[in-house]
Amino acid sequence: MTPPGFTGGTLDRADALRHDPAALSAKLDWRARLLRLDGLTPAIEDGRLAWTSLADLPEGAEVILLGLDAQDRAHVAALLPDSGEGTTPAMRSPALMQMLGALHAGEAATYAAARSLLDWHARHRFCARCGSTTHLFRAGWGRQCDACYTEHFPRVDPVVIMIAEHDGRALLGRGKGWPAGRYSALAGFLEPGESVEEAVAREIAEEAGVCVTNVRYVASQPWPFPSSLMIACVAEAQDDAIALDTNELEDAMWVPRDLVRAVLAGEPGPFLPPPPYAIAHTLLTEWAAG
Repeated sequence: MTPPGFTGGTLDRADALRHDPAALSAKLDWRARLLRLDGLTPAIEDGRLAWTSLADLPEGAEVILLGLDAQDRAHVAALLPDSGEGTTPAMRSPALMQMLGALHAGEAATYAAARSLLDWHARHRFCARCGSTTHLFRAGWGRQCDACYTEHFPRVDPVVIMIAEHDGRALLGRGKGWPAGRYSALAGFLEPGESVEEAVAREIAEEAGVCVTNVRYVASQPWPFPSSLMIACVAEAQDDAIALDTNELEDAMWVPRDLVRAVLAGEPGPFLPPPPYAIAHTLLTEWAAG
């Protein structure tokens, strides 16, 4: 199986440095590399993320450790002092997604970690327990309250993304506002007190009115918009009757395996497949292979 997009990062996350401020400080020397960003948009050179030195660290910025490379050099991102103040939630643009699709293998994984962390810090300047200000600690992998000392850590939201199959066909859906012709796997957030299998069954039933059993895990993918873990599955549908929830989907249809194979191979068809960096593409490819 081809690894899903945003996976395969090459940096050592160096957890020990997160607990040792002195050792981390020693790594932040002339060899350390600073990720070049315009807001949350990366600079890219020849299909790779662009880096500079800590000499270019903006005034007042804090350093977030992304990891160490094979030469033991620290790679970091800069958290700006006014990050998150008076801004709307960071969104992804078609131009950004096109850029990420052109990155070499593993590069998008480093960007995913950086983007998710920076976005989380921007949205957690205040303590969820008492409302006081928080400060960065653990090399950027946490925040601590200045008043009650509660520790807060970056969260990851689990999302199930799945195909229901019936009689050699896959159930694909179309969300509102998607590019013309785009169809993909159904998806939804896990709810409290729910297993992955239960979430898959509930989401397919809610969005398409299809009852499923025998949920099987395929793969997972970090999705940094802002910070989700996509859990890809396949389930068996008890029948093929669709009862569409138009609040969730614009359309849904059953697609035969041969047609999915053809569309993924670039042949014209009745739908546009998800882009290669999305785990829905990996899921469809694995299902189409049988």
